[in-house]
Amino acid sequence: MADRSGGRRPGEGDGEARAPLDETVQIRMAPLAAKAARRTRHGTGPHTGPRTGDGNRADTGIGADHAAGPRIGSRTWRPFAPFVIPKSPAPRAVLSRALSVPLVVALVFVLPLAVAGRSQPDVRDGVFWLQLATTCYAGARLSAMVLTTRRRLIQGTVWLFCYVAMGVAPLAQIVLEQTPTPVVGTRGDFTMAVALVLAGFVAFDVGALLSRHASEARLSRPRPAASVNKHRLYLLVIFAYAGSGLLIASFGGPAPFFDSRQAISDELTGGGTSGSQVGSAFLRGFGTVPALLALLMMTRWLVTSRRARRQPGVVLPWAGLVLVNGIVNNPISNPRYWFLTVAFALLFTAFPRSPVVYRAALAGGVALAVLLFPFADKFRYDDSGRKETRSGSVLEPLVMKDYDQTVMFANTISYVDSGTGHTYGKQLASSAFFFVPRSVWDGKQLDSGVKVGTWMGMTNVNLSSPLWTELWLDFGPLGMTGGLLLVGYAAARTDRRFAESGHMSRDPGNVLATVVPLIAGYSFILLRGPLLQATGRIGIAVLCLALVATFRPDEGKRLR
Repeated sequence: MADRSGGRRPGEGDGEARAPLDETVQIRMAPLAAKAARRTRHGTGPHTGPRTGDGNRADTGIGADHAAGPRIGSRTWRPFAPFVIPKSPAPRAVLSRALSVPLVVALVFVLPLAVAGRSQPDVRDGVFWLQLATTCYAGARLSAMVLTTRRRLIQGTVWLFCYVAMGVAPLAQIVLEQTPTPVVGTRGDFTMAVALVLAGFVAFDVGALLSRHASEARLSRPRPAASVNKHRLYLLVIFAYAGSGLLIASFGGPAPFFDSRQAISDELTGGGTSGSQVGSAFLRGFGTVPALLALLMMTRWLVTSRRARRQPGVVLPWAGLVLVNGIVNNPISNPRYWFLTVAFALLFTAFPRSPVVYRAALAGGVALAVLLFPFADKFRYDDSGRKETRSGSVLEPLVMKDYDQTVMFANTISYVDSGTGHTYGKQLASSAFFFVPRSVWDGKQLDSGVKVGTWMGMTNVNLSSPLWTELWLDFGPLGMTGGLLLVGYAAARTDRRFAESGHMSRDPGNVLATVVPLIAGYSFILLRGPLLQATGRIGIAVLCLALVATFRPDEGKRLR
């Protein structure tokens, strides 16, 4: 067997092929290699020659062969080279060409052109070609997220949403000349909406690019890492049990959570559980968010610590949290976007270092969003109000209400142009201070989707208001572009910190390794909007994190 320097042991035949050392043998021989290197460096080896007065080794006539090691017969025995054991074996980060090329071709060319190919010549106007370019751009960026060697959870989920909801779906709606909600404005408003969506894509990428050029001093500056306090984590678990138990008790047991989402909503708003939407939102939020966050942290603890998997004090609370989340966070009684948050957060937390899971979640998410997501709404209504879902075309699911983001952006542009004007930060302030009752704040804004839907005369005003719409409504085109640039910068910086010290960390209490998967999953809700509905759960999550996180390392209170 050959060593790392290419030499052979005494007694090996000259005709034998040299076999490289496998990883197991290298690790086992590492102590011997280090010891031989030290002896050679300090001149204490068994075959070192005598030293002269000036400290140099005397020439014994062996010549250059002696520098490599002692001669044994016709062979030369060389000392082991120093062996460095990597801190952790790097996973296979680069996707093979046989898989990467078809993926890029499918997302960038095949799927957009397959949808566009069903169009009639009379619909191929400027907005059609602009939407096709937008779809191809989003497909290229999603492909880059899938093929990257560094996992970018937040950017990956952002581009997954953009490709499906603001790329392929609007293109199918233009081709079929059907929209989920009516377009009340002119064709020019729709064209402007598509152009602004594409501008937002570019602004997001510019922000991500700017994050790479941050000063080296700022990136290398030592920062205290937030960790989970073990005692406070158990307090969060107790708080999660209490909040979820109160929510379950308000319905008389767990059975209504497996009925329909509409029944849960009616009970919260009209069944006497809460007298206002704020109260019902708080009850629902405190019954679901602490349970999910506690489950993520306990899962992270179990995944990264063998010691924790042997302790009943960790396994039993985790099992109880699984049961509680199965009741309050199940896909039957919850919005589909919230269940996406739960699924993505758990997936990236349970498999923190798997590139296969990361790529499968993004690439498979496209197929699931087109084929499964529109039909998952069957649990929203009870039997009397449930509508039969039909799909006469492969593109028909893309013209359902789930993908009304670009259409609602166009309607918001028409709403602003009708004379109402921009709100100049009032909408964003209302979302940030969601907890203030309207009885105290007379000028508190309504949800963007509700406001525009009421202006349109819609009966169902539960409409989407994507992040582009929120920023446009407040600050206009320049503010929208600047806002998305900042979002791209923040997303890229967070992904970089997660890649450097989050998912590669083996610390069970690493807060970043739990928060980033949760943000990645929740980005679907933030991008879909309205923000006023989305900020409630964010506030509760921040309170829970403030309870358990600490920047003071205490060995007795750390997770092990």
